[in-house]
Amino acid sequence: MKKIVLVGCGAVGSSFIYSAINQGLAEEYILIDKFKNLAEGNALDLGDVQASLEYPFTAIKVGDFQDCHDADLIVITAGRPRKVGETRLDMVSDNAKIISDIALEINLSGFKGITLIASNPVDVMTAVYQKVTGFDVHKVLGAGTILDTLRLKYLLGQKLEINPESIFGYVLAEHGDSAFIPWSNVIVANQSILEVMTKEELELLEQAVKTRAGEIIKLKNATFYGIAAGLTFLIKMMMKNQDTMSIAGAYLNAEYDNQGFYIGVPVILNQNGWKEVVQLPLTNEEQLKFNHSCQIIKENLKVALSAIADKVIKSDERIEKSSY
Repeated sequence: MKKIVLVGCGAVGSSFIYSAINQGLAEEYILIDKFKNLAEGNALDLGDVQASLEYPFTAIKVGDFQDCHDADLIVITAGRPRKVGETRLDMVSDNAKIISDIALEINLSGFKGITLIASNPVDVMTAVYQKVTGFDVHKVLGAGTILDTLRLKYLLGQKLEINPESIFGYVLAEHGDSAFIPWSNVIVANQSILEVMTKEELELLEQAVKTRAGEIIKLKNATFYGIAAGLTFLIKMMMKNQDTMSIAGAYLNAEYDNQGFYIGVPVILNQNGWKEVVQLPLTNEEQLKFNHSCQIIKENLKVALSAIADKVIKSDERIEKSSY
């Protein structure tokens, strides 16, 4: 990619940019943050890396939302951080207001590229951003359950003493407490996980995946390396432009018997964003878990949209007046 814009230069955003520049994702990086000193400090610090890279970038600098107009990709990590004891859903109203303000500015810039959202609660924030901008749903995607899936593969690999690359499986639904692992679809070294581990072992592993974020936050106040790597991974899959399957936050349009919001599901990725949702065969129990998670997202999306109702109307007016 020629140009990537990062909105939000906190721990997640700066970790993502560090991962991105080390893997040579773009030629130019623009950093945008409410606190300009933070963006400037990161730009200077990350600039010191350039001379050591295998694939050096041409520029990393502080910018504003007008710099989005010719960007290939925007990554949004802005939002207030999750506090100890909070769930991601406790942040709905506050972060909906932040994301909607960002969406209005990006819309006015004339941006035509892909947007990847990591702000929590990510499924709801991805829907808020798409609603306010009116962008094609396929060009807007959330991190979804990519981090949960990376945790699953790591912990399962540790348990079975096998390389995580030999594990095929995903965590589905909300990036939150209602996420679940469809064990019927998890394959390890060409063998069903149901033939390798007991039900009790799988339950303990799933619990470990779901509580891992809370444990990290309790120890160091935030999680950022894992999601940074996950964002970089999703971008690399899109850059390959080979219709590669991965997990991400995509908009449902009757897939999995649900529609009208974003959620973590397997998708086909290419240079235009996500191409289509891949529907895994779920058991009846797994479908019920998926439906339950969908209901939680829909209820919280209503809360988010209610908190920004005036901004959605404002967005419609500003789009009509925009010169782009």
